Amino acid sequence: MKNKHIYSRIISSIVMLFIGFYLVYEGSVLFNIFLIMCFIISIYEWSKFKIEKIYKILGNVFLTFSFFSVYLFRSNYLGDGLFYVFLITIICISSDIGGFSFGKIFKGPKITKISPNKTYSGVFGAYILTIFFTYLFYLVQDKQNFFLNNLFSILVISTTSQVGDLIVSYFKRISKIKDTGNIIPGHGGILDRIDGMIFAFPLAFLIYF
Repeated sequence: MKNKHIYSRIISSIVMLFIGFYLVYEGSVLFNIFLIMCFIISIYEWSKFKIEKIYKILGNVFLTFSFFSVYLFRSNYLGDGLFYVFLITIICISSDIGGFSFGKIFKGPKITKISPNKTYSGVFGAYILTIFFTYLFYLVQDKQNFFLNNLFSILVISTTSQVGDLIVSYFKRISKIKDTGNIIPGHGGILDRIDGMIFAFPLAFLIYF
């Protein structure tokens, strides 16, 4: 059963990455439809949290700003939108993979009871993989000369992504739910998968605005 869960998680991750990166790259009406669908599902999943009404309202406002910031990035509102969307996405995915893999391999002290799987070794791994993959991305884009100038903001966005993961985990914990949904095999709901991104994109927008 455990292996089946891992396989479904890997397969769904590959499918999501392929579809997501293709739609982002195309940046067409299909991307906007995809973004709107994810937004609606996220709002629905957030509405199921058993929390005070004020938090639900603030969460809806925040999610609206978060998804709108993605739209502004991709619509080239700030210029070079495709580059930024890919960069922020790579930061969040690298942070997630680095945190998970390093935490599993090296284990060590836990960060908080909110999310028992989060360790200090995982945080270190998140930064390591983020630096590695973002540098490769800058290299492929022939912008490696700008990497060091943007390293601090990259690490800040990575930190925000990790904190976002903890914040969503906190609300899931007090709501006594394991996953925000079951739409993605092996992952749960949309919010389970983009918990770091919904915090990283708004901050990145404010940084680069």
